[in-house]
Amino acid sequence: MVVVSCVFVAQVIAVGPLPVPHAPLAFVGAIPIAIVEPPPPPRPHIARSAASPDPPGAAPIAPPDGVRPEAPRPERYDNPVGAIDGVEGGINGLSGARIDVPPPAPPPPPPQPPMRLHSGMQPPRKAANVDPLYPAVARSAHVEGVVILEAVIDAQGRVESVRVLRSIPLLDQAAIDAVKQWTFTPALLNGMPVPVVMTVTVNFQLTR
Repeated sequence: MVVVSCVFVAQVIAVGPLPVPHAPLAFVGAIPIAIVEPPPPPRPHIARSAASPDPPGAAPIAPPDGVRPEAPRPERYDNPVGAIDGVEGGINGLSGARIDVPPPAPPPPPPQPPMRLHSGMQPPRKAANVDPLYPAVARSAHVEGVVILEAVIDAQGRVESVRVLRSIPLLDQAAIDAVKQWTFTPALLNGMPVPVVMTVTVNFQLTR
C-alpha cells in the first residue's frame, strides 16, 4: 500500500503547473449598423367640397366682379422690321420692306368649238390631196359611187375627225383614210383662223 501510494503521489507531482486559461475574445473594430425606419404612408387625399372655404392666400378660380375679359388683339400681316420672308435682318438691306407677289396668270380661254360654214366666212381651200385606194373587193364587185363625209378642220387647216354621212359599205373606210390625210388653208372669220365643220365628197369610179 505504501508503495502504491508513493507511485500515485509521484505521478501527481510530475504533472507540473496547471495551464493558464486563455483570455476571452474581444470584437474590436466592429462596424455599427444604423437601422432606418421606413417612411410613413402618405395620407389619403380628401377632396374638398365646393362649400368648404378656401384657405387663406389661395388663388381665386372665378374672376372677381368688375374685371372685364381682355379684348382680342387684331392680327397683323405686315412683316416685322428686320425680317423678310423669314430671313433675319432682311434681304439685301431691305429691312422691313413688303414684297408684293404678282397675282397668278388667268387660265387660258377654252378652245373655240368648230362652227359650220356660213356667209361672212372665208372657207378653207384644199392645199394637199391624197387619192383614196380603191378596195380590191369593191373593184372585183364593180362597186362605184360617192361617199359623203363630214370633216372637222382645225384652225391650222388639219383634219381632226371624220364621220360618214352617206355610206357605201365597201368604200367608206378607204374614203375616211384618204380625207384624214388632206390639208386645207385655215377658214377665216373677221380675219382670224377658226375651226370649221364642212362636208367633203369622195368619188369612186372604175376605169373603163
